[in-house]
Amino acid sequence: MPLKENPTSMSEFLPIDGEYLKRVLLDLLEIPSPTGYTDEIVRFCCHTLDDLGIHYELTRRGAIRARLQGSKRQPARAFIAHVDTLGAQVRELKSNGRLGLVPIGHWSSRFAEGTRCTLLTASGAYRGTILPLKASGHTYGDEIDQQPVNWDQVELRVDVDSTCEADLRGQGIAIGDHVAIDPRPEFLDNGYLNSRHLDDKAGVAVMFAALKALVDSGAQLPVDTYFLLSISEEVGVGASAVLHGDIASMVTIDNGTTAPGQNSSEYGVTIAMADSSGPFDYHLTKKLIDLCEQYRIDFQRDIFRHYRCDSASAVEAGNDIRTALITFGVDASHGCERIHEQALTSLGRLITCYVQSDVEIGRDAHDMSSLKGFTTQPFEPAEDGS
Repeated sequence: MPLKENPTSMSEFLPIDGEYLKRVLLDLLEIPSPTGYTDEIVRFCCHTLDDLGIHYELTRRGAIRARLQGSKRQPARAFIAHVDTLGAQVRELKSNGRLGLVPIGHWSSRFAEGTRCTLLTASGAYRGTILPLKASGHTYGDEIDQQPVNWDQVELRVDVDSTCEADLRGQGIAIGDHVAIDPRPEFLDNGYLNSRHLDDKAGVAVMFAALKALVDSGAQLPVDTYFLLSISEEVGVGASAVLHGDIASMVTIDNGTTAPGQNSSEYGVTIAMADSSGPFDYHLTKKLIDLCEQYRIDFQRDIFRHYRCDSASAVEAGNDIRTALITFGVDASHGCERIHEQALTSLGRLITCYVQSDVEIGRDAHDMSSLKGFTTQPFEPAEDGS
């Protein structure tokens, strides 16, 4: 459960408006945004930044770069979250009047079976249901429990009069059309939030709540800080298209994986030490841990072996920046997801503490420099605590 804040640090500890955070999250969840179909959610995010009075720019395809001005331009900091979600695309118009699908992003067809969804076509949107090929026990008996789990074993039943491929074409349905999965949000009074696509719309909502806290307080930042929203994280591109040379360090806000064998939690901040692409920056990660300890923000560490985020795409694109990953623990990630609102407010608090904190590695203001001011890591034998 959450710890009480250190009263001696309240001057730098900004309160997070939890009700605002949940309202923004619900609005985000109601906007379909599978990777490749993100224009509408980009517009929503831009309007939200307008409401907060924050300047922003868009890339050609819609990634967002907002900026809070600091006392100095360099070495600039950044946070990033992604607005795109999992989904599917039409790969086949079938002779039975239904649609074959391929997934957008990495998720199991097990979680697609039985879900309601929206088919997004050039001629308009259609509602439908993703079903296993053998969906009726009255017809197939025990065979319904013997089907393999893969995307070749499901099909989309569109709610239109269609019994053949020609009927589908007549409705303007085509190969490549996007399928948006219904989020089905349910926010409980005890703080638990259930929905599809909490990855990473909850992270986006946390970012907006932190921005609101910073704007409302008139907080003074030591350096320019960018708040980035990527539109293609679920397919591995993400941050690579929205960075520029001014940014020296970037913290990704995304989901952690709460499961046996993991140390993530649905409470507090889960700080990732590494993901499948390798360790995150030692010094940036340590600073985030130190801030949690200083301001008594509940946290834990974890390593994600089957996970990558916007930080990985940023480094792989050739950016020489420090990266870190802070997360909210999600139960059943990429499935039927659940989080607790306390984790989201904890993340928001950490963000506000970090952006107000002093820059400790001054040489990061330069792309290239000498050994002077270069960082150090512990190397001497630890003291015997006995």
